Amino acid sequence: MKTLICTTPGQFEYAEREKPVLEKDHSILKIRRIGICGTDLHAFEGTQPYFAYPRVLGHELAAEFVEGNNAEGFTPGELVTFIPYFHCGECIACRSGKPNCCSSIKVCGVHVDGGMAEYLSVPSHSLLHGEGLSEDELALVEPLAIGAHGVRRADVKEGEFVLVIGAGPIGLGIMEFARIAGGRVIAMDINDHRLSFCQEKLSVEYTINPLKDDVNAKLSEITNGDFPTVVIDATGSQKAINSGFLYMAHGARYVLVGLQKGELIVSHPEFHKREATLMSSRNATREDFRHVISCMKQGLVKPATYITHRVQFDQVKDEFESWLKPETGVIKAIIEM
Repeated sequence: MKTLICTTPGQFEYAEREKPVLEKDHSILKIRRIGICGTDLHAFEGTQPYFAYPRVLGHELAAEFVEGNNAEGFTPGELVTFIPYFHCGECIACRSGKPNCCSSIKVCGVHVDGGMAEYLSVPSHSLLHGEGLSEDELALVEPLAIGAHGVRRADVKEGEFVLVIGAGPIGLGIMEFARIAGGRVIAMDINDHRLSFCQEKLSVEYTINPLKDDVNAKLSEITNGDFPTVVIDATGSQKAINSGFLYMAHGARYVLVGLQKGELIVSHPEFHKREATLMSSRNATREDFRHVISCMKQGLVKPATYITHRVQFDQVKDEFESWLKPETGVIKAIIEM
């Protein structure tokens, strides 16, 4: 089968590999769609934590179920997606119902080879039925589940102000599920094109560009001096993450969905006096995936809105680097197999 390998930062190579064979408790998938996310982009540019080369990228997948072992209820030919966080089932996190942060987790396309290939073997327990969703929709379930999990971590309440820092695909998903939870969303990004997308496509009520706006003054104006009671970072930028501590209301919750390699730098007195809560949000759970699929089926989330670029598998090597450039205007790129 044909496979695309990220051999070193900035370099892709196509290669022929053996098609996977069926193993105990695994299933074989024929890949139909691959979504490109920040993890893939960061891996390509060499800034992704927990990463080693060479690696086959790709974990936002829609696929055709080919065959499986211990995959009861799945039928050859049906469209599926899967949960790409392969957990051990035995560590303290798994025993506590948090397989998304398993102590020995292997994320498909990060720790183990992913879906930029014609076929992929995955644990059968990771499979999810397509439930009538399209290939494009199924490829977007995983990134939206990341956002849904962050919002669930934040425990967003009806009517409270939620500041989402970063209007990339993950940030947009956070905005969607914060809205569904009843939050009043404030989008912050340094890219005006993305802020316009938030307003026009997602009906986000408020936007802030920190390169142009006085952030504290605008947040005070929007919230009548209270500041947001939820702040969620989806940038993976050290500067943005550290600045987020200054935007919280007293008693606020700050959730870090974005990930960067450096240190958190915060004024302890400023954080302490707020009696703020700081949380990380890693991956997502089956509950989040089911919530996303349900919202898609109800029309509360329209995944097609996100897709701005589309390429065939044999074009990826030539096109991928361009998606790192803001002027390209990429929100979500999809690879068709």
